[in-house]
Amino acid sequence: MSCALCPSMEPSVRVADFEAVERHRAVLQQRLCVVTELGDVSQQLVRTEPLGSSDVLKKIENVVKETLTYLAKGEAPVITFDKRSSWENIWFDGNVGLQMVSDSAMSKVKCECPRSIHRFALILKALAMIYKLVQSNTYATKRDLYYNESQLFGSQMILDGIINDISCMLKVPRRSLHVLSTSKGCIAGDLCYTEEDGNRVNCACNSTGKGVPDLSTRLMVRKLWDILHIPAFALVDADPHGIEIMCIYKYGSRSMSFDAHSLTVPIISWLGLLPSDIQRLNIPKEVLIPLTNNDMRKLSKLQKRPYVNCQPLWKKEMEIMETCKVKAEIQALESISSDYLTRVYLPNKLKFGGWI
Repeated sequence: MSCALCPSMEPSVRVADFEAVERHRAVLQQRLCVVTELGDVSQQLVRTEPLGSSDVLKKIENVVKETLTYLAKGEAPVITFDKRSSWENIWFDGNVGLQMVSDSAMSKVKCECPRSIHRFALILKALAMIYKLVQSNTYATKRDLYYNESQLFGSQMILDGIINDISCMLKVPRRSLHVLSTSKGCIAGDLCYTEEDGNRVNCACNSTGKGVPDLSTRLMVRKLWDILHIPAFALVDADPHGIEIMCIYKYGSRSMSFDAHSLTVPIISWLGLLPSDIQRLNIPKEVLIPLTNNDMRKLSKLQKRPYVNCQPLWKKEMEIMETCKVKAEIQALESISSDYLTRVYLPNKLKFGGWI
């Protein structure tokens, strides 16, 4: 279990035990009201609504027309989009997360360049596949698209990157491209909702969230805050990988920074497992895992992220991990007792405000 955002509680936990959570919720709502009153859209937690199909089709048609215009002039076509591989093109806003700078450097995929001509062709092919989906009002997963042309794209990773590049190039939220992620996240709890297609979902029949969040999972967590204003807490392994998962939920990623307003949930707090909990709870040494060299490198990179400076308590926890040179999975709490996580750890954290 790598990450859970909506942990279930035992029936013995009383509503009064969540007074700290309600106070936290009130503070978050007050902060949201203040931000809204400022009137600066870039500072607000505002969902970017999907574009209409006709708008998406027109954007794709414009790319094709531009390519044909290059050819008509006897020039080699070039496809450009914001470069997201460098932190120099990313700026951090505490109320939104990681975003593209307005004048970011551009990535260019040139038809005449031997190193990029194949990628140029793959982008046009993916645009054609997306155009067909949007025009027919049908949807497909990235996995579906890949296996339809597996030999052409070569790997799922290549296609995934191209889909993100197209979304960035068109300035269109990826869900408007009618391309879905293969579901990785799960949701559980006393919640029922109706999807846009009329399908009713009962979350009580599902299991808890896990792993690096896909787009749909991030959108769902964001919707819970946007609509219900439910405080969100991250429960992750006390290791660099778990911290990075939490940061993606809270602040977003470089690759999807162009769509930060609809994906990030900056109000997320770190509930556990904290590196400081390892010593505080006297977790047995035999269930702790030494940090590998890769772990240390990832931790060092995390500490240099632009959002760490505004989270001094997070920074302190990372320093504790760096000093102790050990990590622990959530399951390590079972070494104290088999039900310690649900009977003691989570109820006390939520009751006494043990998040950061």
